[in-house]
Amino acid sequence: MNILEQLAATVEARKSADPESSWTAKLLAKGPEKCAEKFGEEAVEAIIEAVKGDRAALTSEAADVLYHLLVMLAARDVPLSDVLAELERREGTSGIAEKAARGAD
Repeated sequence: MNILEQLAATVEARKSADPESSWTAKLLAKGPEKCAEKFGEEAVEAIIEAVKGDRAALTSEAADVLYHLLVMLAARDVPLSDVLAELERREGTSGIAEKAARGAD
């Protein structure tokens, strides 16, 4: 099990934790919309650090993004394994071809 899988398992376990004792449980208790909002905030912070070129700050913000992505997925009962399976499905496919197949810009 890699660190993302371990973290996803911890997030899943926190669904039943007391929101007063767990930040993850507190986020999840606020609902999927709040979890998505928090993910967005963290993504913007990572973008800012990427633009500034501060590697250490970007590393820290990227970790926050991954954590909040896992919380957002858990809030909508989407397991990390489903996301990993989708990435595996896309492996070896040109990004341009994959986007064209979805009709994305």
